[in-house]
Amino acid sequence: MNRIPNVLIIDDEPLMRLSISDALKAEGYNIASVESGGEGLKAIKDNVYDIVITDLKLPEVDGLHILKSCRHYSPMTKILMITAYGSVETAVEAMRQGAYDYITKPFSMDEMIIIVKRLIRLRNLEDENIYLKEKIEDKYDFNGIIGKSNKMKEVFEKVKVVAQSDTTVLITGESGTGKELVANAIHYNSPRKDEAFIKVSCAALPETLLEAELFGHEKGAFTGALKQKKGRFELAHKGTLFLDEIGEISLTVQVKLLRVLQERELERVGGTETINVDVRIICATQRDLKKEVQKGSFREDLYYRLNVVPVFLPPLRERKEDILLLVEHFLDAYSKQMNKSIKNLSLEVRELLLKYDFPGNVRELENAIERGVTLCRNGEIQAWDLPEDICSCCDAGFKVANRLHYSEPLSSALSVFEKQYICRVIEEAGGNKTLAAKMLGISRKTLWEKCKQYGMIKDKEDIPTA
Repeated sequence: MNRIPNVLIIDDEPLMRLSISDALKAEGYNIASVESGGEGLKAIKDNVYDIVITDLKLPEVDGLHILKSCRHYSPMTKILMITAYGSVETAVEAMRQGAYDYITKPFSMDEMIIIVKRLIRLRNLEDENIYLKEKIEDKYDFNGIIGKSNKMKEVFEKVKVVAQSDTTVLITGESGTGKELVANAIHYNSPRKDEAFIKVSCAALPETLLEAELFGHEKGAFTGALKQKKGRFELAHKGTLFLDEIGEISLTVQVKLLRVLQERELERVGGTETINVDVRIICATQRDLKKEVQKGSFREDLYYRLNVVPVFLPPLRERKEDILLLVEHFLDAYSKQMNKSIKNLSLEVRELLLKYDFPGNVRELENAIERGVTLCRNGEIQAWDLPEDICSCCDAGFKVANRLHYSEPLSSALSVFEKQYICRVIEEAGGNKTLAAKMLGISRKTLWEKCKQYGMIKDKEDIPTA
């Protein structure tokens, strides 16, 4: 911290107040001092201090009230309580409520200075962490799209450039990669950001309803059309229309969509009036539209109209350097949402997350962290807090320990592992019991005894194959 630390001293004893002030001024700190709790409250409301040193017993307002107010107005400020020997229990309660430390009268100024220096170091670290977090967010977070991998940096750069134009964009990528977030980023960084941003999930509606949703309909156009309704294109006039899962629309709707893209005009279902629209189109799909064109299920001319600027979002397995960055983001978000203080992942959890391929991509990772925060009981997410699919990528011994939640005796865990391991080796040996025994390094008789011990067979000839 380059700036000089600001310290507030609240104490009704003039000699004590003066002694602390002189000692801390000699260390180069900016010092403010007041003699009552009421003056202390006003100072806290009007100014920001790195450290507040307050006596527990004060006129007007006591130290605990000072603590609560300081936590409200300046959560980053560190509180140091001064207390008499007989009030230690109250000081401990103050620490439970958020005070950093307490010092018992009588004390030496050297002791006071040591504690204050420790608090200043802590504030420096916190300020540095906040600064670094902001820098990371500036560098790796673009409108909620998080990543530091080279592939994601390329996405960021393309999005920033294309957002400034009205060009049609086709966003492709597997399910859960964040295609809608990219669409959001393009719109809200574009000249149209103050106009409407309309979203349509093309996969969620059947052909007849999708056509009416996109282009609108006139009263009486079909059963249930009791009044005229504007379509999404009209509602998005001057703004942006996001068509999610564009690969799901029928050939009939494709023809009408192509006309709007080419002519910038449409007719409502059941109507004859031509309506001009000024809309920027962003589309997304997890399908390979080139293959759909080859199969005849997607029009080639429409494909080229949509694919003016393609933006491909890589799957999470191809940008694993982003996993822990995303985890930190989701961990912070869900901890705050659930009012929990969860800051860490166990080493095993980190290894599992980096090893797993995440077929559901970022969405699956987010769900896993939400589950982890929900089930976590000790401030650090453990492997048993994660979904079983993620744990399945680890070795058999870890699976056993994970399933037992470390709550069983060692003998039980060993038995579970031994049974599973024997079954797996017999399976690997293709049911050949002699080969399985050799692979296990035991005799066939010992293999039979183990299988019988675990209730896997009924007689000597009935050794199971799995």
